[in-house]
This record gives sequence, structure tokens and C-alpha cells, in this order.
Amino acid sequence: MVMPIWDHSPFKWPTPPYMMWALIIINFAIFFLQAGIGPDGLNHADQIAGLIPATFAGVAIKGAVPAPLTLITYQFLHANFWHVFGNMIFLFVFGDDIEELIGHWRFLVFYLACGVGGGLAFVLSAPGADTDLIGASAAVAGVIVAYLMYQPCEKVTVLLGLIPLRLRAFWVIGGWAIWQVVEAAGREQDGIAYWAHVGGLATGAVLFLVMRPAGTPLFECAQPQAVPPPPPPDGGYRGHLPPPIPPR
Repeated sequence: MVMPIWDHSPFKWPTPPYMMWALIIINFAIFFLQAGIGPDGLNHADQIAGLIPATFAGVAIKGAVPAPLTLITYQFLHANFWHVFGNMIFLFVFGDDIEELIGHWRFLVFYLACGVGGGLAFVLSAPGADTDLIGASAAVAGVIVAYLMYQPCEKVTVLLGLIPLRLRAFWVIGGWAIWQVVEAAGREQDGIAYWAHVGGLATGAVLFLVMRPAGTPLFECAQPQAVPPPPPPDGGYRGHLPPPIPPR
């Protein structure tokens, strides 16, 4: 498995990514609060605030929050430490660039909307299912696809097993995105909500087109650069008179 760990320091931005850090802190705080209660706390929270497709078809679950609200609450619940750690390391590596570009509050809206899009994709992929969906993966998927569109050639340090490698973002993110689509299409039942990831990717791509500042180029480094024509061999002017010599 490839795990991104660094692209550049998030502490060196002119405006620190406050919202990204707040989301990371909140996700870890909620997890440790659940874990402090014990396994029953984790399972009970999933039933109360996890996203369950059957509730969108009218199935009532005692004590659960309203189904539309679970499109937000499910994003802050995680099954175990490695689940929350994996999501937050992706957010740490890729989120600061997007927050700096679009602004703090717009980043929060973008992040939550990507999670909602992923949640809806999960509901549509398994209507009526009583399996709960939890985790920030769909929201983070939207963030990383925005990074791919914005800085595809940025170098990212990743761990391949225990081996550190420095790779272009399009290899790291593009490979992960393709894997999600292939697994979702294959209907793999391995406990991973691939359709939620695909929904987050699609939502993030569309929203980034709309929410990025005007004039922000897409896939800029992946496009061929215009090469200026070489100067004439004699150092003269091509079709233009030389500038006049000012009088002394």
C-alpha cells in the first residue's frame, strides 16, 4: 500500500490552513472519545450517526439521527485508529494547498459537500441496505482530486511498505483513483465503500471547477509549454525597425 506522508511543510503558508487542522483535531477527538467508552461506544455511535441506506427508504432506527443529517455525521466516525489515521494523513498532505487556494470557509464547505456526494453515491449503490457507512474517506477523496487537478506534477513523498519514494502527485492520486473505480465496478465485498470514494472523487472534481478562483489553471504542468522563437542569427530584428537612437 502507498501512503503519502509529505509534499511540503503546511507550516510555511502565508495563511496557515486553520480549517484543515481543525478537521483533523475534531476527527481524532471524536474517535478517542468513542474509543474511551470502549467497543460498545464505537458500535453505538455507528448506529446513531452512521449513514445507513435503509433509513433513506423510510426504515426507522430507534435513537438514530435523521437520515439527511447522517450525510454529515458519518464523516466524523471511524472504525479504528488506522481508519482515522489513514484518512487524516491524506488530508494533512493534500488539504493545505486546497484551503490556501479557495479560502478557509469555502474549504470547509467543499470538504463536507464531497462527503455528502460520496454518501449519496453509497446510498444509490446499495438502496435499502442496513450496512452503515462511516469515515471521512469520501470527503478526503474530493480534496485529493482537487489537488490532482491543481498541482498534478507536485512531488509527494510516499511510503511503499517501509520504502520512502518521491513521486509526482498524478502517479499517487491517479493510481488511487483508478483503483477505486475498478474495485467499485467489480462490486468487491471487502468492507471498503468504494462507491463512496468514487462519489467523493466525482463531487470534488465538479466542485473544484466551480469553486476555484477565476483564472486558476488546471493540470498546468501537464500541458506542453510554448517555446519562444530563437533570436535571429545576426542579432537583427524580424520584420521590425530597430528602436530610434535618442539624441545626445
